[in-house]
Amino acid sequence: MTDQPKRKPRILIVDDYQTFADSLSLILNQNGCEAAAVYSGEEAIQAAPGLNPDVLISDVIMDGMTGIEAAILIGRTLPGCEIVLISGQHATADLLENARLQGHAFEVLPKPFHPQLLLDRLNGQAVPEEEWPG
Repeated sequence: MTDQPKRKPRILIVDDYQTFADSLSLILNQNGCEAAAVYSGEEAIQAAPGLNPDVLISDVIMDGMTGIEAAILIGRTLPGCEIVLISGQHATADLLENARLQGHAFEVLPKPFHPQLLLDRLNGQAVPEEEWPG
C-alpha cells in the first residue's frame, strides 16, 4: 500500500493592493499551499476556472468589480470553492448585507491580520474571534 502525498490546497488570492496579494501568496506557498495572486475581481473570474481553487480569498472593496461580485460568480461556476472575504473598510457592511439579502452569506476576516491566523483558519483550526484584529 502506497501513501499518496496529500494534495496542496489551491488558493486564489484577489486584492487590488498588489503587494498584499503577492505577500500573502508567498506566505501561503511557503506553508504548504499552492497559491496564486490576481489583482482584480475581473482577473479572478478569468483565472478561477483554470486554477480550480479550493479556497478564494478576496478583498471586498476593489476598483471595478467588488470581491463580493467576483465571489458570487466564482461560487456559481465552482460550487466547491470555499470563499473567504477580507476587508479593512467599514463600507463592507452594506455590501455584505446586500449580498445576504440576495441569498449569499460570506465569512469576512478583518484586515490587517497576522498570516498565522489565516494559516490556522485554512488548516481547519478554530480561531477565536477575539484573536482577529478589528
